[in-house]
Amino acid sequence: MNSAESSAASNVAAAMAVDDYYDAAPEVGHCMSSMVDFSGVESQRLFLARRTALEMLRDRGYSVPEADLARTLPEFRAWWSETPEIERLSFSTTLASDPSNKARIVFCPPEPIRVAVIREVFGRTKEDNLSCLILILQSKMGSKARDTIKELFKFKVDVFQITELLVNMTNHVLKPKHQVLTAEEKAKLLKQYNVVDSQLPRMLETDAVARYYGLSKGTVVKFTYDNELTANHVSYRCVL
Repeated sequence: MNSAESSAASNVAAAMAVDDYYDAAPEVGHCMSSMVDFSGVESQRLFLARRTALEMLRDRGYSVPEADLARTLPEFRAWWSETPEIERLSFSTTLASDPSNKARIVFCPPEPIRVAVIREVFGRTKEDNLSCLILILQSKMGSKARDTIKELFKFKVDVFQITELLVNMTNHVLKPKHQVLTAEEKAKLLKQYNVVDSQLPRMLETDAVARYYGLSKGTVVKFTYDNELTANHVSYRCVL
């Protein structure tokens, strides 16, 4: 018997042993299977990603109802099970300081994202006069689809994989506090230290923090560190 046949035989034997064990003690098998929520894995992913996306909008200064942020997983599952359609996960809001600045979260279907999907999203949102669009993907996006985003949308579209939003990285205990400086605060900082943008420590637009806050080039972020590992200090970075 070769190694492949040996491995297959071992797997069959192991499976038969498990079946025999469950037949002998069905209550144990039921107890173990009840601990795993197979049907709820996908709903949990959607719940976590949507909550992080809502927190992202809130941290960018958009209005997000506390009820949506405080919704629990059981509450989400009850709501989602009524009509499990991907469009229901969308969320629209406005900037708290400027209601004319509109933002929208759109979850894309689990299939690979092609040009047709982007055109459909554009068709559904082109009349909304959006200033911000966040696309949450559940699969890969082709290069042509990415090019189509740049062609159709006249503003920056933030694209995230759903796996990137399962945890809000800004809530990590070791992450410093982030503060996006206003134009006035930035001017005051540069004058205080007699420097220009390019002389500040850099942050790329692709940086996780920059993407979370939707920062554009020239934006300055203040980092406040306050923990035992990093000690207490403040630093600034400019998105370039």
